[in-house]
Amino acid sequence: MKQAVLYVCHGSRVPKARKEAVEFIEKVKPRIHAQIQEVCFLELAEPSIEKGFKTCVEQGATTIAVIPLLLLTAAHAKSDIPVEVAHVSAAFPNVHVTYGKPIGVDPLLADMLMDKVNEKSPIKNSSIAILVGRGSSDKDVVRDLNKISSYLQESSEIKKVYTCFLTAAEPRFKKMIEDIHQSKEQSIFIIPYLIFTGLLKKEIDHTIKAFDWAERHIEVCSYLGPHPILLDLFTKRVLEAIDNRDGSYTFKGEK
Repeated sequence: MKQAVLYVCHGSRVPKARKEAVEFIEKVKPRIHAQIQEVCFLELAEPSIEKGFKTCVEQGATTIAVIPLLLLTAAHAKSDIPVEVAHVSAAFPNVHVTYGKPIGVDPLLADMLMDKVNEKSPIKNSSIAILVGRGSSDKDVVRDLNKISSYLQESSEIKKVYTCFLTAAEPRFKKMIEDIHQSKEQSIFIIPYLIFTGLLKKEIDHTIKAFDWAERHIEVCSYLGPHPILLDLFTKRVLEAIDNRDGSYTFKGEK
């Protein structure tokens, strides 16, 4: 058996975001004992999933673990990536495919988010935090980000942690910022729940700058990047799909 890992990144129109995705994977590769490890993108960048899969096969892969580099489980993980994988894998029926899970929900993520806050300034018990997700019409995304917010609330001295979304889910980020601007809150931390830079991070920055905060303390934390906790959790997802101990990671097509 010759094991391959195909890492599927989202893709972006922003070159820096694509570069950061590859650099993230390069930090993971040494942790994974697989003879073949390739990076591809779902959209907006090359190589495509099809090209990445075929590259693995051309190197002699007999088993390919397809791993989505995604924070939460939504349409990309449930449908878009599986459709592409089903299409290309049909041409290689003798290649066994396993399919990994997104990073998902874990209590350790609260520690990572606190690190992002503390990079800016010490937290106060009068501070609030706003966790900003990409957003999705999938209710699982709303549930999961709210759960992560609750972990942060429970493990910190933050007065209140709010959750909002940039698109396709409520409450929307812009409305949340309007409401906070009208409030009397004096210490505010915005936490982008995004792995890499890109247009969504720029939207967050632009929205905050559109308001006059006077002497109020508002900080936009950095996006998550290759934080050690995120690297550890993603590595765990890769190893789960490779081991496939109970067969639950065997690829069965669209979820």
